[in-house]
Amino acid sequence: MISALTARLRPSPSPRVSQPSLFCWAGALLVAGDAVFWLMFAAVQSDSGLAAMDGPVHSLLLDWRSPAATVLLAVVSAVTAPEVLTVAGAAFALAWVAWKRELWRPAVLMGAMLLAVVLTTLIKQLVSRSRPPAADFLLGPDDALSFPSGHTVGIGVFTVVLAYLVLSRSGTRTTAVLGFCAALAVSLLVGLSRLYLGYHWLTDVVASFGVALAVAAVAMFTDIARQGSVRLRPGSPESRNPRRPAAADPSAPDPQP
Repeated sequence: MISALTARLRPSPSPRVSQPSLFCWAGALLVAGDAVFWLMFAAVQSDSGLAAMDGPVHSLLLDWRSPAATVLLAVVSAVTAPEVLTVAGAAFALAWVAWKRELWRPAVLMGAMLLAVVLTTLIKQLVSRSRPPAADFLLGPDDALSFPSGHTVGIGVFTVVLAYLVLSRSGTRTTAVLGFCAALAVSLLVGLSRLYLGYHWLTDVVASFGVALAVAAVAMFTDIARQGSVRLRPGSPESRNPRRPAAADPSAPDPQP
């Protein structure tokens, strides 16, 4: 049954962008994500740098609270909770497999989300940072650790990896830019909701963007490496139809001995 199912699956389309270019973009994301995370980690450990803005930003957002903003950001936070996002992501991946009859890209997406959950859990335990005062929480108590924000990491990984998997195979440069900007905007909105609702410090959210970029880079590296190995695998379309040298022009003069 499993073999019959897999036989009906289609191979993943190859990215339109060259492999070296994708490696460079993935490498840039990995470096940027690592830099952001470790800078925030150092700031939290030394209580300096951007960590000095944690208290003032928290107080500022408390003063800016309004009924309309509270309703909107509470909904945003609720639908992007890690447990909700995991279930929604799994349902989305299964729908992708059923609709497109393709396994690889949905598997990459779910693998990235699983890695994000594992990394977030490990970092929270290692850093053991407390949340802001419980009296400032707007959605009830939460005794989980604060650094980094699981909501922000989860939505960042989901949107950025999804944008890469779709836009690297279709669309134009303009749609790619717009897609990644949309992924960034959604992630920023979720991060803002966690700050506004009182559950995280500013450095928690900024560090989460670093983790999300790093995980997205790992997913990109995995996809790029797999696409390269497919081209070299015996039986692949490229190996069955190697490029032939161009035929000689019959009108050209014979070479001199």
